[in-house]
Amino acid sequence: MLGNYVKKPALELAALSRLQFYREIHGRNKKAMEFIAKGWSALKEVDRVIDYCERNDKRLIPLLRTAKENFQLALEVDNSNTHARYWLSKLHLKYHVPGQNHAIGVALLVEAANMGDPEAQYELGCRLRVENDYVQSDQQAFYYIEKAVEKLHPGALYLLGAVYLTGDCVKKDIASALWCFHRASEKGHVGAAIAYGSLLLRGAQVPEHLTKFSLKRGSSAKKMNSAENTEMNPVERAKEQFQIAAKAGSDLGLKWLQRLEEEENRLLAESHSKESSSQN
Repeated sequence: MLGNYVKKPALELAALSRLQFYREIHGRNKKAMEFIAKGWSALKEVDRVIDYCERNDKRLIPLLRTAKENFQLALEVDNSNTHARYWLSKLHLKYHVPGQNHAIGVALLVEAANMGDPEAQYELGCRLRVENDYVQSDQQAFYYIEKAVEKLHPGALYLLGAVYLTGDCVKKDIASALWCFHRASEKGHVGAAIAYGSLLLRGAQVPEHLTKFSLKRGSSAKKMNSAENTEMNPVERAKEQFQIAAKAGSDLGLKWLQRLEEEENRLLAESHSKESSSQN
């Protein structure tokens, strides 16, 4: 009986300790994200003007220093924050930031990728494919790109789709390429939308699991739209993809739409010509 009275306060104390622990974690995450937002804002300003000046222009130094300091502060507050690691690595690898160190940038990028950050995984995979001459680099690159694909990173999806389409490092698989382009296009990736539309015009068959997946998502209204899409001919499907690219500002997407419109007008003119000749 006495033991029950002793256990109850102990359990309550443990629950309070856990609650306090979670509050501290939440507080650190929130503070770290505030620093990341400040650093990202400074870096965004650098990207806005960097095309109009030299990359090592002294006028960029205050902004780069602000970005670096805020990303470092974010890591001090929350050392497990992968976003801060990724952006700090980007500063060392891409920009002429004070104290730039390529080795530190690489180490931070690898850490962020191994900790599960999809942006870091995608960038590391790309860098391993392009910059690394070691025998294992392609396999390592593919490993990190697949990890980013698992988190539906649009750039990684597009790249993996291209790998499956060309058969580079893997067995050529058009169905897998279509799946990758489809998912990347849903997230607004221009290259994936154009690749997907081009494959549809060439007669590539959309895998059945893609249409089933679309039918399972969203509200009943969306399901009705998806059901209509499953009956849509390949040209209409392709046109949708080119419209996605065009809305994102792609000139190639606009050119594809113009070509489709010209072809539709030509076929319509031929049809009218045949009808008038048969009536005569």
